[in-house]
Amino acid sequence: MTKFFEALANMFRIKDLRNRVLFTLGLLAVYRIGAFIPTPGIDHQRFLEFFQRNASGGFLGYFDLFSGGMLRRMTIFALGITPYITASIILQLLTVVIPTLDKLQKEGELGRRKITQWTRYLTVALAFVQSIGIAFTLQNSAGGFVLNPGIGFIFMTTLTFTAGSAFIMWLGEQITDRGIGNGMSLIIFVGIIVGLPRAIISIYRNTFITHQWNVVQMIIILAVMVAVVGVCVLKKRGERRIPVQYAKRVMGRRMMGGQSTHLPLKVNAGGVIPIIFASSLLALPQTALQFPVVKNSRWLSDTLGWFSGNEPLYYIAFVALIVFFCFFYVSIIFNPNEAADNMRKYGGFIPGIRPGKNTAEYMDKILSKITVVGGLYLSILALIPQMMWSGIKLQHLPIAGGWIDAHFPRFILDGVGVQFWFGGTSLLIVVGVAMDTVNQIEAQLIMRHYEGFTPRAGRIRGRRSSTS
Repeated sequence: MTKFFEALANMFRIKDLRNRVLFTLGLLAVYRIGAFIPTPGIDHQRFLEFFQRNASGGFLGYFDLFSGGMLRRMTIFALGITPYITASIILQLLTVVIPTLDKLQKEGELGRRKITQWTRYLTVALAFVQSIGIAFTLQNSAGGFVLNPGIGFIFMTTLTFTAGSAFIMWLGEQITDRGIGNGMSLIIFVGIIVGLPRAIISIYRNTFITHQWNVVQMIIILAVMVAVVGVCVLKKRGERRIPVQYAKRVMGRRMMGGQSTHLPLKVNAGGVIPIIFASSLLALPQTALQFPVVKNSRWLSDTLGWFSGNEPLYYIAFVALIVFFCFFYVSIIFNPNEAADNMRKYGGFIPGIRPGKNTAEYMDKILSKITVVGGLYLSILALIPQMMWSGIKLQHLPIAGGWIDAHFPRFILDGVGVQFWFGGTSLLIVVGVAMDTVNQIEAQLIMRHYEGFTPRAGRIRGRRSSTS
């Protein structure tokens, strides 16, 4: 702990790093100010009550997660960073199927700038379309959310949401260029972490005021939370290292190569993206149940009801989709054939494996195994909050449901009614962004001959920097 506070003090001794950190904190404060500026023309209290009652667990609930709760309050930043995330994912997927984008991505800095520019245009376009959809939905709904319906409300709401999303994108890019850490990730991080004080107050109220939990239950719940965070950190750093040996070769008068290294393969290469994709797809049936056409059809409502958040079919489909998207995303970001060819070009080989096709098959086999492990890990992590809250409704199974209902423990079937804060998607985002940002700050400290936050980050030998 002493080393941590010493590194924190060193961070503010370095002028450039201090300015970057303060710049980042300042822009994040500007972002949070937008959480308290309401969109004109909307009855915000009525919409908040409706959202908490009907939409918090559906498709809009995932939008609200990335907007930091601004969607349910209908602020000027209600769309949050979602349009930018969607645009980035779309362009990343199109890179695989469109040769022009793939060529641009391999052109270095100039190509990346071009793709970034297209991402901005697509973000504004998506924000514009989503803003129009939200404006018309609010105006045509029976909840009476709009104070003065009409073309003026549609225009003002569309302009407000689109401009707010574009401004958030600009804030994120400024943090990335002139601050510390990834700006877009930090914006999502701040939106999630602001709920921590509310979670602490809720734990205190449930234990010492309403006496819903006793002290032992509270300690168990906190211990489980800490354990899950620890596993998340461990898996974030987890990787399979494939040993690679480079043969010696003569270039001019110099002998090159001959060193041993490794090829790191991440256990969780896709990060939170597989959960986002799977959650979005499975939220569509829940959202469809809100439409009168589906409600009036008993067959459709019963069929889609099997995909509600606590049914066995939902859990099975959720795990299958997460594993599928893990494989899908890994296939995009890592090509074993290309990696094997590059390794052979530079005289590298895996000990005991023939270069070329055999090397590619060996890497593909290892990658498949760790991707399955990573997918199952993501599935368990994403399902823990829901299982603790509402359990698994195994008693709804067609044949064995009655026997399960009579013999299985109730905490498995009905949950324990505990809201597991920062679970699933939000926990992965919080841990991942925090670790990446700390690593960047630590790299800046070590580069200037200071010690980092962790024991493994020792001080670099050499002349101590005089920067202050």
